[in-house]
Amino acid sequence: MNVTRTSVAVTGSTGALGGAVAASLAAAGASQRLLVRDAGRAPSHPGADVAQCSYSDATAAVQALAGIDVLFMVSASESADRVDQQRTFVDSAVAAGVRHIVYTSFVGAAPDAVFTLARDHHATESHIRSTGVGFTFLRDNFYLDVMEHFVGEDGVLRGPAGEGRAALVARVDVARTAAAVLSDPARHIGRTYDLTGPEALSMTEVAATLSEVRGVDVRFHDETVAEAYESRARWAAPDWQNDAWVSTYTAIASGALADVSGDVEAITGRRPLSFREFLTVG
Repeated sequence: MNVTRTSVAVTGSTGALGGAVAASLAAAGASQRLLVRDAGRAPSHPGADVAQCSYSDATAAVQALAGIDVLFMVSASESADRVDQQRTFVDSAVAAGVRHIVYTSFVGAAPDAVFTLARDHHATESHIRSTGVGFTFLRDNFYLDVMEHFVGEDGVLRGPAGEGRAALVARVDVARTAAAVLSDPARHIGRTYDLTGPEALSMTEVAATLSEVRGVDVRFHDETVAEAYESRARWAAPDWQNDAWVSTYTAIASGALADVSGDVEAITGRRPLSFREFLTVG
């Protein structure tokens, strides 16, 4: 990776996605600033300095982003006030003089998206656009990485997905794409990319592949929407969280997540992992 020299800040470096992006940039010899909530947890990379802030602390964020040209903004953790946090952070970036925000969004982000959290991403995208700052939106599909964790202890993957399909993407492919964008950010200003895997799978196919590769019995149960809310009631989650969990599957059923994009390969030069490849070598 040939890195264009520019001042880059990376959020989320203590997590899986931001951590992989930071590691990739460091391996390419890039200098970067790691923005973290807890400086003691920040990874150690050559050419990296660390600044402490949260998305909702405008004063600390402005200070942490001083001198930064390009910001890699991993979407905030799911919460009821996620959009407010992200708007505050975007405003802080603009106040600090950031000229380009690379934001991890979601495919089909829209105010009326079936997947409720995609509405949050649309609101954040809209706010970034309204500031006039340069932007690149990386719209991920659901992660391949989480599919195995969605299977219950009884070996059942359950949700109202019907025979809908999703072009699931491996987190590592999203990280590779983000790192490539950050290596030459000017080429990607004003662009929105859909980051998907190479195939669109039904949940029946996801269960069958897990069964075959892992050697365990996994099956998909197509719940009704009412059954989906009932089966998740034992976690006593807030309404917005239950809506997000259930709409994960209704969004798949709607067909909104089925389109396969070539953006990962176009940007990185390498085809993204299939689900089987992810389970065996990913």
